[in-house]
Amino acid sequence: MNLNQYYTMTYTLNSGIKGTVNLSTKQIQDWIESYRIGSKYVTTLGKEHFGLNPELVADFKVHNEFSEQREHVAAIQPKAASKASEQLADAYSQRKTLIQVECKCGASYIEESAYKRNKWGCKECGDIVFLDSKKGMVETVKGKAWYMTNRYFVERG
Repeated sequence: MNLNQYYTMTYTLNSGIKGTVNLSTKQIQDWIESYRIGSKYVTTLGKEHFGLNPELVADFKVHNEFSEQREHVAAIQPKAASKASEQLADAYSQRKTLIQVECKCGASYIEESAYKRNKWGCKECGDIVFLDSKKGMVETVKGKAWYMTNRYFVERG
């Protein structure tokens, strides 16, 4: 362990304020000991004095060669992250609700929604179409869908 090498320590105070300080390996060891026993830590950084009360520090992290390595490893693995996000997107798409829209402007199409709705905007003219709960779900080429229209009066309730 090289005692003259400096590392960046990031800390967060209980108030939420974050700070960083460059410390030598020896200073880091002293800080960790002060944090462990709860005594105030004071050191010299060049010509400045730096003090930190461990009772006011919520957490801290020392960025060393090992933490830098972890950052590089995490950056090399975007495929795993994209695989996880694909699985999440698939899970959400399985939960989507189909909506059959028939508008008085003549538009008729199937739309996907994250959840069942009582009203929807026609993508052609922007008019509002309403859920016909009496008609319920209708069969479409994409599967069963909730029927929404403004071609006739729909009881809302």
